[in-house]
This record gives sequence, structure tokens and C-alpha cells, in this order.
Amino acid sequence: MNKLFKFNKSVNSLLYALQKLGNKTDMHKLCKILYFADQKHLSQYGRSITGDTYIAMQFGPVPSCVDDILKALRGDSFFSSSNEIEPLRKCMIFENRFMIRALQDPDLEELSVSDIKCLDYAINLCKDKSFEQLTRLSHGLAWSSTQRDRAISIKDILREAGDEEAYVEYIADNLKLQAAFL
Repeated sequence: MNKLFKFNKSVNSLLYALQKLGNKTDMHKLCKILYFADQKHLSQYGRSITGDTYIAMQFGPVPSCVDDILKALRGDSFFSSSNEIEPLRKCMIFENRFMIRALQDPDLEELSVSDIKCLDYAINLCKDKSFEQLTRLSHGLAWSSTQRDRAISIKDILREAGDEEAYVEYIADNLKLQAAFL
């Protein structure tokens, strides 16, 4: 389990992105928006928005916990019948296997000004791109340096963002320390 994962921030980040995209988009685009928003926030502010771990999947980085939540919401998980998923069914719904529609607005109290700034950056980066374009865009250094179906290191995500090695080490060490105290 990822100790740094922020469930409410993640759900509200998804709802925020959905709202900005007309309340409907596909799962792939949402995952890429979260990746680029988390990367930007991590690079600029020293923490990710969601706290999620990104996995190097075939079509690019996928936020592990968010992916699990979305699969459960879609009905593709052992946890689909869990009582914990029921409140999410009031927030968003799958229209088919991949298209997600928001059923409510995000709770902006859950997102900081810097969260929204980085989400807006990622939404603008991804909104007009096709599945193939998003896949290519997300196949950067971090994805390329990671074996498929394995966790992408925070260090590689920061290196891909262009951060200097001393900063990369500092942030990685700081996140390890945070996780140790949770």
C-alpha cells in the first residue's frame, strides 16, 4: 500500500479534470493528466498532488491507486462490490469500458492553488491530444528507464522534468522520510 496516496485529492483531481474537459473523457487521458500534473507539482513544489505511485504500463505511466479505484468503479475488481466504492458512484460513472463521466463538481477545498495550477497545466498539455499522441508524450525518460509493469522511480520522474541531481536526491529522500512517519 502507498502510504503517501491522497484519496480525496485524487478523486477531486479526477473530477476537476473531468469538469475542465466537459465532464467526460477517457481513462487514458485522465491518467496522463494526473501523471503530468503530479510531475510538475513534484518538480516545482516538492510533493505530488495525488501521492500515487506510477507504473510503467504499455501505453505510458499509470497511477496505481487511481487505476485500482477506477477499475473497481468500472466493475473490474474484487473491490467493485465494496462499500467504500459506493460513494464514488455518486461522483463519476463509466459510460463504457473507457469513457468516464463526472456526476458532480470537484470539491475545490480539497485542492490547493498549486494543485489547480499544475492540473491546469496538464489538462492544457493533454486535452487536444489523441490516444497515440498521449502515449508518445508519456514515453519519456521515466517510462523508458523502467521495466514494464514496475513502479517508476520518483527520481526518474524528476529527472524527466529536467531537475538537477541534487534536487532529485533531496526530494526522493524527503518523500522516503515522510512515508516512514506515516
